[in-house]
Amino acid sequence: MSDQPEHVVIVGAGLGGLRTAQQLRSAGYQGRISLVGAERHAPYDRPPLSKQLLTGEWDAERTVLAGPDTVEELGVRLHLGLPAVALRPGDGGHELELADGSALRGDAVVIATGLTARALPDQPAAVHTLRTLDDALALRAALADAGSLLVVGAGFIGAEVASAARGRGLDVTVLEALPAPSARALGPELGTLTGRLLTEAGVDLRTSATTTGFADVPAGVAVELTGGGRVVADVAVVGIGGTPRLDWLDGTATGAGSDGAGLHCGPDGRVHGLHAVWAVGDVAAWDDPVHGDRHRHEHWTSATDQAAVVARDIVGAAPPPRAVPYFWSDQFGLKIQVLGRPELADGLAPLHGNGLEDGPVRGTVAAYTAGDRVVAVAGFGAARLVARYRPLVAANAELAQARETAAALGG
Repeated sequence: MSDQPEHVVIVGAGLGGLRTAQQLRSAGYQGRISLVGAERHAPYDRPPLSKQLLTGEWDAERTVLAGPDTVEELGVRLHLGLPAVALRPGDGGHELELADGSALRGDAVVIATGLTARALPDQPAAVHTLRTLDDALALRAALADAGSLLVVGAGFIGAEVASAARGRGLDVTVLEALPAPSARALGPELGTLTGRLLTEAGVDLRTSATTTGFADVPAGVAVELTGGGRVVADVAVVGIGGTPRLDWLDGTATGAGSDGAGLHCGPDGRVHGLHAVWAVGDVAAWDDPVHGDRHRHEHWTSATDQAAVVARDIVGAAPPPRAVPYFWSDQFGLKIQVLGRPELADGLAPLHGNGLEDGPVRGTVAAYTAGDRVVAVAGFGAARLVARYRPLVAANAELAQARETAAALGG
């Protein structure tokens, strides 16, 4: 225990930061933990923001991950509503400056500051983005009195917002610059299936659609389309991804990722170029020793998995078993699930269902392959089936094994 740091400062009070604190205590860490959050809210869960909170099924309190009792039990000191503005590394510890001019000194720092939602050029203040609890509450209030919604971006966030709006009975138009929705997450072939979910639910989906800017209209919001025309709606939301929130570092670390790729980290989460500094979650681009590259996972489960790795590294314990990347999206009453890393694939092989042949989307499961190896599996409303492929994805198994499993499962 003597080799452990006396004070761990965690910058970012979202899921990754909170889970790091919890994992530190689970690993036996007895020292001080400070958790710094830019938002005034207690740590809360983000996936419900575009789902249950936006539809009105949940109130804001239900998204809270750690109330006062949990924080007290963890022995964590919270510093909320105080964004970090600078990190000053030192041989004897690091100094973190906060927005009010105060500073925290720690001999270990974990950076988990997440993303900032991207905006379109000259985006009006009345146009919504969805990243924070306050964003979600503002959008929910706007939709309550609206008859129509424009969504720019058909990734998972855009599709989930469209799903919530259709559930409220709004007319919804979705503009997507790529030829298929969710193509960055799923690839063009399976992205087409998410497009079918949108159109079958009555959404006016327009792919390969780009905008030239916003137009002045007497009421609502309007965008001008490349090639002519415009779309007008009562409410508009832009969902075109996010960028790692690292501007406050101002080049502190050689691995600070000024190219927008995130903090460059080893497979244990240690930031390259900085002693005793780790990063987890959306801001962290970890080296992948299995595939020989570096990857940044913008997903809920990745933040949790990385927190366990970092906490054990800080206390000098053995790392947990390697986790398989996983993410999901709930759209139009159907859960889309992905195991592994689809971006590594050069092929796609159907395993179950007929969605890729214009059959029902529900029940479709497919394997992403690199050569003859399975690097990921995706399923649409097929949770029981998808779970059976986790060991194969973890083992980078041959496609033949996945097909044998599919046959055994009745694929």
